[in-house]
Amino acid sequence: MRKKIKNSFYLLFLVAILILPYFVFAQSAALNKLEKVQSSSGYKTATEYTAAEMAGDIVKVLFSLLGIIFTVLILYGGYNWMVAAGDNSKVDKAKSTIQRAIIGLIITAGAYAIGQLVVGVIMMSRQN
Repeated sequence: MRKKIKNSFYLLFLVAILILPYFVFAQSAALNKLEKVQSSSGYKTATEYTAAEMAGDIVKVLFSLLGIIFTVLILYGGYNWMVAAGDNSKVDKAKSTIQRAIIGLIITAGAYAIGQLVVGVIMMSRQN
């Protein structure tokens, strides 16, 4: 009996997970009003969002993540340097971590600058 109740509960849970999301896609008057406000304010709707813009946004997110990784590596290297307690091998390892993080940041910033330059040139040529 207990197994039947347990199986019934799992079945009910599965049905709820599979069926309830369909009600989320219902159209409402409030959604229509929001879309009108969105289009009149200059924001792009989902249909106006091109693949190139999506790729650009993905690249921006990746560069942001690289910036976060850089910050974490600098903090990690600084922490290791502080707790090295005069041990030269640990200090050298911490310095190496910081130097590599800075080199990575320079490479990342250079890649971003080159990418922006290329995109700018392409956009200028499309306008002419």
